[in-house]
Amino acid sequence: MNFTNCTTEASVAAKPKTVTEKMLVTLTLATITTLTMLLNSAVIAAISTTKKLHQPANYLICSLAVTDLLVAVLVMPLSITYIMIDKWTLGYFICEIWLSVDMTCCTCSILHLCVIALDRYWAITDAIEYARKRTARRAGLMIVTVWTISVFISMPPLFWRNHHSISIPSECRIQHDHVIYTIYSTFGAFYIPLTLILILYYRIYHAAKSLYQKRGSSRHLSNRSTDSQNSFASCKLTQTFCVSDFSTSDPTTEFDKINASVRIPPFENDLDPAGDRQQISTTRERKAARILGLILGAFILSWLPFFIKELLVGLHICTVSTEVADFLTWLGYVNSLINPLLYTSFNEDFKLAFRKLIRCREHT
Repeated sequence: MNFTNCTTEASVAAKPKTVTEKMLVTLTLATITTLTMLLNSAVIAAISTTKKLHQPANYLICSLAVTDLLVAVLVMPLSITYIMIDKWTLGYFICEIWLSVDMTCCTCSILHLCVIALDRYWAITDAIEYARKRTARRAGLMIVTVWTISVFISMPPLFWRNHHSISIPSECRIQHDHVIYTIYSTFGAFYIPLTLILILYYRIYHAAKSLYQKRGSSRHLSNRSTDSQNSFASCKLTQTFCVSDFSTSDPTTEFDKINASVRIPPFENDLDPAGDRQQISTTRERKAARILGLILGAFILSWLPFFIKELLVGLHICTVSTEVADFLTWLGYVNSLINPLLYTSFNEDFKLAFRKLIRCREHT
């Protein structure tokens, strides 16, 4: 496989794949597609059938799952067919629709991660005020905004892409004949959202770290006779609100638990020395950092190589082989498989809902 060739040549020669290679590639991609469909369908079903998950934060998760499911249903199968046949045989009209749906859904998936990060940032930094604003209507408005931006990013090529061509194309790929559009689309679909996500999760982590420390301080001040009062004081001190008022179904449950006022059991101070409190706080900070690292790492590893390639090719700095282009595209698609795992696996409510779905399936 030829990797990036930083020249301005029109194409890069590719070695024809054997039948065995094509079968292995097809089987691998079909497995990824099937798993993406199943996992995102499970998230949608869990949220739809579990009343406890009917909360605004989870509506964003559900919308992300719907978007990733559309990628698996509408985009991945045609890509597999194209790679297997090694030639586009479905005509110009289907090619235009496929490319547009591909760009729209993938951009929308990325922007969903951005609004989920924004929702979490508001929830942890302005908990009391945002509790009143965090409604289903607000979540719906965020979802509509994400889809609208995605359409405006992906649709412009329809107005200039090969409208003069009447022959059936043998290739169906994103064209890089408009440098301004390449910059506009790559920055709008990835680089700007990436920057915003990094800033938001950086601030979320430091807000979580600060709240852990405040919780430790409030525990140190509490005693057996003033347990209830100090629990309320802790709630006031950290400018958060109690468990019953907070959405503990947010996939970053660890951060939601930070914001929740937890009643301190009697004799806690006798059993929880300062060293133990510090160790607990440090452990939770590490867990929060690990969760954020997984979320950010998966997103960056999936999409950054593709968008670097798009920018370099669009600016006519490099050309890449078809194999490399396909590999980087599918690396991005894999993010739609990873999302339902990362955004639900840290939450006990989702785990219970999934177990319930599995038991129901076993009984049918």
